[in-house]
Amino acid sequence: MTIETISIDTPTLGDRSYIAHDGRTALVVDPQRDIDRIEQVLADHSLELGAVIETHMHNDYVSGGLVLAEKYQSRYITSADDSVAFERLAARDLDEFAIGNFGIKAVHTPGHTYSHLSYILLDEQEKSVGIFTGGSLLHGSTGRPDLLGADHAMELARLQHGSAHRIADLLQDSTPIFPTHGFGSFCAATSTSGESSTIRDERQSNPALQLTVERFISDTLAGLDVYPAYYKHMGPANLAGPAPIDLSELPRLSTDELLKRIVGDTWVVDVRDKDSWAKSHLPGTVNFGVTGSFATYLGWLFPYERELVLISNNESELSLAQRELVRIGIDRPSASYLGDMTDFSHVLTTEVVQFSDVPQALNDSKIVVLDVRRDSERRASHIVGSQHIPLHEVSNRMRELSKDKIYWVHCASAYRASIAASIMQNEGFDVVLINEPYDQALEAEGLVIATGAIDHHPVTPSDITAKIS
Repeated sequence: MTIETISIDTPTLGDRSYIAHDGRTALVVDPQRDIDRIEQVLADHSLELGAVIETHMHNDYVSGGLVLAEKYQSRYITSADDSVAFERLAARDLDEFAIGNFGIKAVHTPGHTYSHLSYILLDEQEKSVGIFTGGSLLHGSTGRPDLLGADHAMELARLQHGSAHRIADLLQDSTPIFPTHGFGSFCAATSTSGESSTIRDERQSNPALQLTVERFISDTLAGLDVYPAYYKHMGPANLAGPAPIDLSELPRLSTDELLKRIVGDTWVVDVRDKDSWAKSHLPGTVNFGVTGSFATYLGWLFPYERELVLISNNESELSLAQRELVRIGIDRPSASYLGDMTDFSHVLTTEVVQFSDVPQALNDSKIVVLDVRRDSERRASHIVGSQHIPLHEVSNRMRELSKDKIYWVHCASAYRASIAASIMQNEGFDVVLINEPYDQALEAEGLVIATGAIDHHPVTPSDITAKIS
């Protein structure tokens, strides 16, 4: 009997769910909330759902596990140490569960959370053929230990180191690992690499298996960067038990109705790509292109108590935006608008430039190059003479900007720069979008780049508080 493992990626959040099956019965691991993707795989392979498991109560997305298990009347397995508000099958360290002709064994692997479980995948002969590591051992990294707050970060980092060693000691070198995080997720403590990995690979490259526990703690905590503000909503939502989602079409607004929402207290989000936005957009709207890291950055900046309206000239973009938003607990925006910006009498444009234009611009006293990347990106490399305000701080630091200046805004890919430009433009600032990847800045003739490694120093809880606030 062969056990097949199917990955279901959510690239915009940097996460991966799994379906393991023996040809008849399936196990689902850490499913995202839009479970129709899971259901399609089950149908395509004619599989019966045997169980759904969670490695932990996720902090970066709302789970679809409870709804999926209830819909198919299957077992929903979560850690016994999580105080959930719904019925489930509680798992403890070394508990085993049969799934069709194969099984899983729970292994307590604290570090990302205190109650975190990994699950060893067992074949019919109870041989280990893989391990679902969730936010524990990742591809070349581990899950970050600071999501429960600065006061717990050092202890959780120590536990994470021990969990990585426990996983490596329990399994053969050839055993593949299947993490949930580490494909761009902010839940990873440091950058990850590769689409697949084994215990042998991790022994050779993972800091948790290479460094002493004290060095691992120091390096991990020193390397942590800020994480999205919406994370604070995810844990409570998962512990409470997420409800089913509704992805049906949102109410459509007329042009007059949309204009009334814009001048009111509503967040009106233009989900078109940055190029379309720059050519023509409505004043008072903000640009979060749905083809980029939409949920991550909208969730980071959006006040969850506010009303939300989505606009685009493409119906599929509106549908995709809805799907992205339910994953982070924004279930039903109040309305949408579908139409061209040419339907309106007053639209704005944003000038677009390239990094090759920047050297000359820096000689103009009226122009300020504004870097909206995160602190760690800035420390690694930046344009000499540029100003720095991370995207998530722009709205609260407008007083540092001058309306006598013209701001040329950039980030790593221009995605965050377009968001910042739209926010600043709504506040009356004159903005220009540097619309190309930062890699081009490194090749631009005459542009001076400062480079340097991220500082590593003994880390205190106050340091971590500053990083995550």
